[in-house]
Amino acid sequence: MKGLEHLDLLPEPEDSRILSAIDPAAVGFQDGWRAEVTGWAPLDAVPVARVRRKRMLATNGTVFAILVIILLVVWDSGLLFLELSPPKSEWANEQSQLDEFSELGLTGSGVRVCMVDTGIDLSNPAFSELEVTFKDMIGTSSSPIDYGFISHGTLMAGILVSGSHQTGVAPNITLAMVAALGADENDMNSGSEQTVANAISWCQDNFQADIISLSLGGEQNIEMQTEGVSVSAVRRAVDSGIFVVAAAGNDGGGADDGLVSVPGNVPRVITVGASTRDQAVWANSSAGSQVLSDGTLRQNPHMKPEVIAPGQNIISTGVGDSWYSSSGTSDSTVFVTGALSLLLEAFPEYKPTSSSNGDCIDQVKLSLMNSSLKYEDLVAHDDHWGYGQLQAMDWYLDLAIQVPAC
Repeated sequence: MKGLEHLDLLPEPEDSRILSAIDPAAVGFQDGWRAEVTGWAPLDAVPVARVRRKRMLATNGTVFAILVIILLVVWDSGLLFLELSPPKSEWANEQSQLDEFSELGLTGSGVRVCMVDTGIDLSNPAFSELEVTFKDMIGTSSSPIDYGFISHGTLMAGILVSGSHQTGVAPNITLAMVAALGADENDMNSGSEQTVANAISWCQDNFQADIISLSLGGEQNIEMQTEGVSVSAVRRAVDSGIFVVAAAGNDGGGADDGLVSVPGNVPRVITVGASTRDQAVWANSSAGSQVLSDGTLRQNPHMKPEVIAPGQNIISTGVGDSWYSSSGTSDSTVFVTGALSLLLEAFPEYKPTSSSNGDCIDQVKLSLMNSSLKYEDLVAHDDHWGYGQLQAMDWYLDLAIQVPAC
């Protein structure tokens, strides 16, 4: 058409028979737009040779008027608007070797996971097939609800059990969600330590969890003469063979006190720091101290944190048909919870029983220590890196050659 001869024709990545007209000067921008907004990366649009068309002139306004009417009808119908898919953070699964489990057919089936958080909102279509046991310790709701700021618990649950768009790490686990935290006047999610302790005990006694996932934490006070009630509840759980995965905390950087959050300080807990897409430690991921409150040193495989996992710009479920992005050791914790769920499905002999005493946790954590990805000159443990970055398949392979000693 007149005035458009300078345009190139660009094949659509998923169907090269469909051509789009584009200004050659904007080709680079178009590639980036497709990759970042529509999620078509890594398929790059490659320009094809420009096709010259014969000029056609309208001899009257009739054709133009018809085209205008058609465009107005289509515009009014909304057909000209494209609904772009929300972004994804699938790099996190790839980086952690979690995507390799699909070949093994492991999805977390038969593993009972209890999350203590702000609750869960099931309005997102990604939860349409989800069955969840819900316990409200903030209010009196008998049906699932999220009391959190930006629905923190809903976001964490999506990383684990989302059923669409971006499938969760272990979508077929048996899930319980305990609402023990809620939004406060500072737009933060908080709650009493007693409520969190009660939630942890409920996960153990009522739900009979195999794994308790704690994307939360409190400030550790090494001057306390007695431990807090949340720490006591966690000690009771891990000493009964129940795995507890907890966030290291988000006070890294210049303000870092050098201590992981409570109850991540409990030795048998798997305490998780956050890593970035570039495979570095996330700037706000809390460092750990290897000195216990009584002055003794932590021993392998219980040095803090134990591992880092993806925790920067993670995409997960929001309220309704929305998807949120978040960063923090909360997200990282769920990736490790998911990986552990897959392992317990594969090796049910490590799941807690009525006679468990925590020895199985020690053995599984030893495999985690051996399999974590070490960087640069990291030989054993680092206060920020832990034993290294989560490598779920290597963790699985190391555990596969072990003889259960519990």
